[in-house]
Amino acid sequence: MGRGLFYLRLAQRAAARAIAPARDHEATTLDRAMMQRALDLAREAGAMGEVPVGAVVYRGDEIVGEGFNRREVDQDPSAHAEHIAMLDASRRLGSWRLDGCSLAVTLEPCAMCAGLIVNARVPRVVYGARDPKAGFAGSLGNLLVDERLNHRVRPIAGVLERESSELLKRFFAELRKRKR
Repeated sequence: MGRGLFYLRLAQRAAARAIAPARDHEATTLDRAMMQRALDLAREAGAMGEVPVGAVVYRGDEIVGEGFNRREVDQDPSAHAEHIAMLDASRRLGSWRLDGCSLAVTLEPCAMCAGLIVNARVPRVVYGARDPKAGFAGSLGNLLVDERLNHRVRPIAGVLERESSELLKRFFAELRKRKR
């Protein structure tokens, strides 16, 4: 790797870490209510053997899209909760632009979902548990606020984080037990 490329990547990583998401105290009562619905959807996913992640797209107090992980059921690598919820919202609203909407998701979005969120012009993302292995809304990077992109999203992290994390921990503990 050339010296210039090394310094560019170093600067990009530092910038992504410097732009940290807002914390739970900036979430509204409505955000918390929508996260509760996302947790209900995550539980549905877990009951189906899917990683328990749920997502809700809302405009004002109206839910316009929702979804949960369906990768195993659909054998589709793109069937993440956020992706499904945004497709549902786009169909209901008749537009790929989700201006004026917010997204609540129980797990920090991955790079694929963060890119989709940016491309759909979602202005706000509220998420529960951090994902240190795949999260791109503050953990590994932050596509949502990258100044090189044409749209930026306001992330709010840690909303009902304990509940979201516990749901995931229980699911993976049970999965490990079954594999023994």
